[in-house]
Amino acid sequence: TSPAVLVARDLAPADTAGLDPAQVLALVTEEGGPTSHTAILARALGIPAVVAVRGLLALDAQALAVDGDTGVVEVADPSAPVVTATVTQLAEWNGTGATADGHRVKVYGNVGSPADAQAAADAGAEGVGLFRTEFCYLDASDEPSVADQRAAYTAVLAPFRGKPVIVRTLDAGADKPLAFLSPEAEPNPALGVRGLRVAFDRPEVLDRQLEAIAGAAEDSGAEVSVMAPMVATVEEAAWFADRVRAAGIPRAGVMIEIPAAALSAREILEAVDFVSVGTNDLAQYTFAADRQLGAVAKLNDPWQPGLLRLLKLIGDAAKATGKPAGVCGEAAADPRLALVLAGLGLTSLSMNAPAIRTVGASLAATTFAECEALAGAALATSDPAAARAAARP
Repeated sequence: TSPAVLVARDLAPADTAGLDPAQVLALVTEEGGPTSHTAILARALGIPAVVAVRGLLALDAQALAVDGDTGVVEVADPSAPVVTATVTQLAEWNGTGATADGHRVKVYGNVGSPADAQAAADAGAEGVGLFRTEFCYLDASDEPSVADQRAAYTAVLAPFRGKPVIVRTLDAGADKPLAFLSPEAEPNPALGVRGLRVAFDRPEVLDRQLEAIAGAAEDSGAEVSVMAPMVATVEEAAWFADRVRAAGIPRAGVMIEIPAAALSAREILEAVDFVSVGTNDLAQYTFAADRQLGAVAKLNDPWQPGLLRLLKLIGDAAKATGKPAGVCGEAAADPRLALVLAGLGLTSLSMNAPAIRTVGASLAATTFAECEALAGAALATSDPAAARAAARP
């Protein structure tokens, strides 16, 4: 089969994860949003993707030209030769995440497979800020054994021997179903039993995963920390931290994806060792806008001043407690927004491999005082366009 542009109404995360970049030149869907699970997976695979193209399936076209950077999809001449092009800019960066005056903002990679991990290491990532463990098991019909999990995690951790790696426990639920967890159908999966909430009903699944992670840390030599997704309260954070430490893993953290957790960031940081902000879900829950739905994608813009103000609360909490607070959502990959995030007090940024050097170089070219000034200017605006304009260096 010749390589082609894949067109669909939408794709499930499991289907996207199985795509072969050698055969899929680009992905175009009628539904979805830029921070949907499908879009994130396509980016991780290096497949250009454009989502929320309405009327796509009604097109009478045999060929499409897709620009993943601009989001433009055009009907093309089917007799024209297939051309693929990747624009690569190897930014000048020494590999240490820091501003021009030496204020540390660590630059990490987001990974979900051994290939992702190697790509992040090759790009110069200082470690891993998000290892999405569920992507290893999207097709599993039965819960993998502890030994199988340990081997799978070790393969991902291997390129980061001696470096920090933050492993996220299974972020599964009705929105990202795993067959062996048998999630029940829910009218609104984003607000249902997902992430850590699954572990409250099935703690033995979490305990086995933690056992496997501890073993993989030993096998790989990586400096492993573990965090939980979908934490809403201090009580939940403390429950998880106790379980992680009981498994012999010294560093426990949680993701902040729910506004209630952002508002309680200081208290949560007193119960755990670090937090990491999932800006994709935090935006979804803050603006009541489904991240999978293209019709409301504008509301999930990471430059929304309301979202930036929540991030400022988290940055302030990190400073007050002396503990790390990173960002592992798609916002971290924007080299200009990265400067604002640093100015808001976030201590690390984690992204897919292609953005690592560009973000590192952007930080290195800007002083911390300039980052703080850009953050203040963005916070003073009332809409995303104004925030972008105000934060131009």
